[in-house]
Amino acid sequence: MRWLFRIFGALLVTVAVCAIALLMLPGDRIAQVAVDQIKAQTGREVVLRGQTTVSYYPVLGVSTGAVQIANADWSEAGPMLVADSLKLGVDLMSLIGGDVRITGLEMVNPQVLLEIGRDGRANWQLGVDGVAPSGQSSGVSTALALSLDRALLTGGQVRFVDHRSGAQQHVDDLSVDLRWPQYRGAAQIALAARPQGAGRISLAGEIGNLAALIEGEATTISLDAKADGGTARYDGGLGMPLDLDGKLAVTLSDTGAFLAALGLPRIDLPPGLGRKASATADLRLTPAMDLSLRGLALTLDHNRLDGALDVALGQTVPTVNARLSAGMIDLSGATAGTDAGNAGSGTAADGGWSRTPIDASALGLFNGQIDLTASALRVAGLSFTDASLTTTVDRSRAVVVLNRLAGYSGGMSGQIVANNRNGLSVGGALRAASVEMESLLNDLAGINRFTGKADTDLEFLSAGNSVHAIMNGLSGKGSLSMARGTIKGIDLDSLMRQGLATGGTTVFDSLSASYTMENGNLYNSDLLLSLPVISASGEGRIGLGARDIDYLFTPRTASAESGGGVVIPVRIRGPWADPRIWPDMEKAIDLNLKAEKEQARQAVEEKLREELKLPTTEGQSLEDAAKEKIEEEILKGLGRLLR
Repeated sequence: MRWLFRIFGALLVTVAVCAIALLMLPGDRIAQVAVDQIKAQTGREVVLRGQTTVSYYPVLGVSTGAVQIANADWSEAGPMLVADSLKLGVDLMSLIGGDVRITGLEMVNPQVLLEIGRDGRANWQLGVDGVAPSGQSSGVSTALALSLDRALLTGGQVRFVDHRSGAQQHVDDLSVDLRWPQYRGAAQIALAARPQGAGRISLAGEIGNLAALIEGEATTISLDAKADGGTARYDGGLGMPLDLDGKLAVTLSDTGAFLAALGLPRIDLPPGLGRKASATADLRLTPAMDLSLRGLALTLDHNRLDGALDVALGQTVPTVNARLSAGMIDLSGATAGTDAGNAGSGTAADGGWSRTPIDASALGLFNGQIDLTASALRVAGLSFTDASLTTTVDRSRAVVVLNRLAGYSGGMSGQIVANNRNGLSVGGALRAASVEMESLLNDLAGINRFTGKADTDLEFLSAGNSVHAIMNGLSGKGSLSMARGTIKGIDLDSLMRQGLATGGTTVFDSLSASYTMENGNLYNSDLLLSLPVISASGEGRIGLGARDIDYLFTPRTASAESGGGVVIPVRIRGPWADPRIWPDMEKAIDLNLKAEKEQARQAVEEKLREELKLPTTEGQSLEDAAKEKIEEEILKGLGRLLR
């Protein structure tokens, strides 16, 4: 026991002698000792400028002016770190015991340069003889046990240069609060910065093994990120340069603001496409900035989708490939304001289409392909079931192919194109089979006068920055054929049999028509409608932009076809919401008295020929004969004047 007391007493004397020796050293000498120690552990030159002050027990503290740490010997880009000032506190007793326990580190305006050489070497990886990459001596007896109670960095900047690809990035306004009590233990970090081209972003979390990360090895991390408009959380693996493999959860209260904070274009997404959004997924991000999300659960406003997503973020415009599935997808809000009844939606004063500008900038956010299946889809006022769509986006031009689209008791196929390369234009080619016209026309244009199933095809093209401009610029062509159906609002059979036009319903056996579109107007001249005892033809204009109609139905009975009946055309004119329907008597007279008018014309012509003594020449009209006769008489009169 006596020997134990002697040994303990000797240790106390040794510690006291060492402490007295340190107290007798001037501040610049202590600073130089620290510089030499850093160089020995890292292999990097360290330069201190300005006055150095020292504090002593219980913390050995050093405060310097400007500080500079050299870069790797293969770099030609200047120092790896420079700062305006440095304050360093070290636990004196731990230092005497051979450990470095930093109780405080404060650096003002540090400028850090991180580089990857052409051969793949990183300047933050150390390679000193006898020193491990972490800065620890390879010998067990001289191992450096580094820990950091707290580090504060303010006003910093970090530049990253990859000499292999030429890529350069920088982070400004960097502030860091780091607590790292054990070198090979966990570290808590709170960080705020403004990445290149982005807004201010704050991060807070725990790094599982900061020493491993510094040495270029992978570790684990739990991190919460916050920026304007949203938050994100990541739990999983982390490597340097950026290499992630873990779980991601994102909640965005304002997607446009969040994108702007990340340095992406701020866009005003239509409702249903993610003005508010949330997502969870298994995330993998490679150093080449290739992102993959598996087990993705995505909520865009009120729409929920599941699937997988791959994004090449390293490109100027990211390339996206996604496979998504959903139940009900409601995108009706994306075309809000197209209904004339929506107050405050930007509709015209006359109840026309919306004049609210369409923001199509989202078409330029990415290139790639998205495959989507949904049990139900609602868009532009239309409702479908069992939808399968493939959307391909290339340089602000999107093509939506309808692989499968059921709705309105039938099915549709074709494609729709939206092009925003030089202003917004839309077009497409669609075909529908056995669709119920009453519900389709009611959803599409508020027309509910037609019932029956139809086969139809449509080609269309238009341009404009609002629904109003697009509808008023429509051009294209199409056709329609229907089997048995009805037309509400007029009873053609009653009109033909009794001359009454007091409403009712027309039941027809078939209907067919073709049409062209120009400047927002649909023109048709070959409508053919077959009823049990009558038939009807039609021609006229339907104003797709003006939402009005000017159309003439001409029904004929069987007796009229054989010349024994009366034909009474029906004129439909006015706005879609309330068109006026009435018998066109002027047109009826033209049609029904055609023979009588021809007989009267011939009688008048014969009388004129007789009175004017006009010659009868085969193929010569009455007008030409009269003109010739007048010219002849004028010449005769002039001849008499000259004689």
